[in-house]
Parts: sequence; C-alpha cells; structure tokens
Amino acid sequence: MTERAPRTRVQRRPVHGVLLLDKPLGLSSNDALQKAKWLLRAEKAGHTGTLDPLASGVLPLCFGAATKFSQLQLDAPKTYEAVALLGVTTTTGDAEGEVLERREVDPAQLTPDRLAAVQQQFTGPIRQVPPMHSALKKDGKALYEYARAGISVERPARDVVIHALKLALTQTEQALPAIKMIVTCSKGTYIRTLGEDIGAALGCGAHLVFLRRIDTGGLGVERCITLAALEAMDEAARTAALEPAESLLAQHVRVTLDSDNAARFLSGVRRRGPWPDAPAVAVFGDEPRALLGVGHIAGGELIPDRLLSPLEIQQILEGTPRLHTS
Repeated sequence: MTERAPRTRVQRRPVHGVLLLDKPLGLSSNDALQKAKWLLRAEKAGHTGTLDPLASGVLPLCFGAATKFSQLQLDAPKTYEAVALLGVTTTTGDAEGEVLERREVDPAQLTPDRLAAVQQQFTGPIRQVPPMHSALKKDGKALYEYARAGISVERPARDVVIHALKLALTQTEQALPAIKMIVTCSKGTYIRTLGEDIGAALGCGAHLVFLRRIDTGGLGVERCITLAALEAMDEAARTAALEPAESLLAQHVRVTLDSDNAARFLSGVRRRGPWPDAPAVAVFGDEPRALLGVGHIAGGELIPDRLLSPLEIQQILEGTPRLHTS
C-alpha cells in the first residue's frame, strides 16, 4: 500500500480588509469564504450573512479587523435581480423543487397596468411566511430538515420591507412567460417567497429560476471579484484586491481625532467635542491616519462601541489595502 504524501500545511498570516466576492452559483457562502481564506492564507475570516447556493452575486467577506463590522452588512438593505417563471409552482419556490401545479398563462392579460398594481401591492412594509426550505429554526431544528422529511410546520408571518420593486414581463431561454424583478429589500426578506406571492397575485403562480444579488449596503457587484480571478493572482495581487475595513462604514459619520485623543479613545475612554449627536460614527486617528473603530455621539460625547486593537492598527498600517473606486 502506497503511503499518501503528507498534506502541506498552510502558513496563516494576519490579513485585514474586505473581499467583495462575486459568488458563483452552486457554492455555499461558507465554502466560498473558506476558499478565499485559504487563497489569502488569512488567520481570521467571516462573511456578512449567507447567500443561497442557487444565487450568485455580491458576498462581502471580512478578514481580520474587518470581522468586527460584519454585522453592519448583515443588517444592510440588499438589491437583487430575479426571474420568476410564471404558471408553475414548486415545493421549494425555485427550480430545485418538485412541480406542484401548472397553469396556463396568457401574457396578454399581464398588462403594464396590472403589473404596476402588483408592484405597488408588494412595495413598502409587507408580511411574509418564511419558506419551509429555509434555515430558520423551529424547536431547535432547521425548517429545511422538516421539509426533507415531508413535514410542514406552522410558520408565523414576519414583517419585512420592500424599499423598491420593479417588475417587467420577460421570457425564459425556452421562450416561456416570466417576470423579471429588481428588488431592494430589508434583512430577512425571502426573494423566493416574494416571487411566489407575486405569481399568486397575478393569478397563475410562479417560482424563481434566476437570482443574483447586485448590491448590499451600497457595495455593488461592479466592484466584486470572482474566485477564479482571485485564484489566478499571485499573493501580492490577492492582498491588493482587498478593500479596507472602512469600506463597510460608508454610511457612518466620520470623526478624526488628534494623537492624544486617539490614544484615549482607543483605550475605551469617551471624548468630548463639538459634535452633533450621531448613532453611527467611524473614528480615525490623524497621525498616522488609521481607523480606530466605531462609536456613537450623544450629548457631545464620542462613545466607543467597537475598537481595533493597537496590533491590528499596526498590521493595517504596514500593509493597508486601498479603497478601489472602479
């Protein structure tokens, strides 16, 4: 019996920043994260909320100090492009499920006025019943586990917000009638369920056949890189492809402190200044310029919330990824 060669151990290193990944179809968010982490030889990594394996598109991956701010993207509005095939409903709400029902669809009945009425119906605060094929838990078990066992359990409807919705009649590659959707929505929205509900409102049923996330919290797909492109790079180029941690803080008010106040803030001490109240503040030191952490301002006090460590700041300054504007 031939002995297997020992597996080469990857030498991990401190890596700080954000990789804006264009996740491919068929790969789970965690698999994508582990692949990128291996390619970068990063010590610490996390993603900003899962993107379904059947969806492609924007998946920000956080490394090192940036993991402290990953929750911000988890809570951020998301924008999706989706296509729902009309006239067919499935057990999962997408193309992976078994067909439940087929109905005839008359595209002539799907007038611009009718689409506009349905579009308005599903814009703003709405309630959704989460799909059985989801990772939500009931009595400690994921809903998809019940679904695989052929069990349907009661799920309470949840409040979500559709910030913007655009519907247009289209066709699939097989020339079948479909609806194209561009959706900007709150955390917790199921696009599969939205597609099903829109199909029901149109009187013919529907299921998703295409789903792509094109923006999360202002981070657009045009700024993203694929795993294949990352793999083709050398290590220096991979590191250069990272955005700095502050790219996750674009919606934060920015405050810059002098060296004395920066050191005190970094120690967790509140600072007083002529600042208006603000719930979300990105705090920087000025010499050298470096992100110190995030906080909030109340009654003229800058109050620390999440801080970088002095070691993390030193490592970032020694190899700071630059903001990419293209």
